[in-house]
Amino acid sequence: MKISVVQQPPVYLDLAGSLERAVALIGEAAALGCELVVFPEAWIPGYPTFVWRLPPGSGMRKTDELFALSQANSVDLGQDGLAPIREAARDHGVVVVMGYQEVDGAISGSTIFNSCAIIDADGRMANNHRKLMPTNPERMIWGFGDGSGLNVVETAVGRIGTLICWENYMPLARYALYAQNIDIYVAPTWDSGETWLATMQHIAREGGCWVIGCATSLEASDIPEGVPYREELFPDPKEWVNPGDAVIYKPFGGLAAGPMRKEKGMLVADIEASAARASRRKFDVAGHYARPDVFTLHVDRRKQRPIAFD
Repeated sequence: MKISVVQQPPVYLDLAGSLERAVALIGEAAALGCELVVFPEAWIPGYPTFVWRLPPGSGMRKTDELFALSQANSVDLGQDGLAPIREAARDHGVVVVMGYQEVDGAISGSTIFNSCAIIDADGRMANNHRKLMPTNPERMIWGFGDGSGLNVVETAVGRIGTLICWENYMPLARYALYAQNIDIYVAPTWDSGETWLATMQHIAREGGCWVIGCATSLEASDIPEGVPYREELFPDPKEWVNPGDAVIYKPFGGLAAGPMRKEKGMLVADIEASAARASRRKFDVAGHYARPDVFTLHVDRRKQRPIAFD
């Protein structure tokens, strides 16, 4: 099958604009014959890179203002906030993996989660995973996920699971996916460069699965003029804020496509999902290499809630 990894910026911190752009990109990928379309981490409405550029103390007022803008442009699944993406997936008959910022109006409506949705080709929400542990200054704006999204789900293109950015350095989180007969492992991220690419290749070998890594390809000039503190945060309009590095690795290692660096567009490749299972003949980390007599892993996949109303 043919897959597409999106390496285009969203309409930064603009929910409606980003949804509209995502629908157009899904249509473009479908027109190329792609059956799976993958978007990077927090693509809707854009990764909050400002947390890496503002000091936590003296920059708190500016962080608060940009947080409020991110919050106002985040997605609430309780209000079917990804409906345009679900409809595009259904209309084009493609599977979509979408990184986005989420708020949960059923509980507080305030905390932002870094989430990744898997939407099947019929428009059904197959899985929603919230990042378990935000990294470094990300903890100033994102809450903690739980184990309810640590699922590998059956889709029209095979069994797909996701971990977000540095979750992919968590061996037990990876193992939780490996043990669910995974075909396609998707790692939406903000990371890039040789170390990250080496991690993607390692996971392909360790898990015996297809691995897709993708970050948002973003230049400073892509940040809209109306975003607060734009000139202070991005003084050089020619700066590559993130080079992208979209990449696809074969099961058990080996480059299938990419990396696509400092480019905007789509990384398109043909893959055979069933090759993942066949590759595990030599090394099956959750099968004949598991040694359950020595090692066991317990995963709590209950959805955690701070309150229960009777």
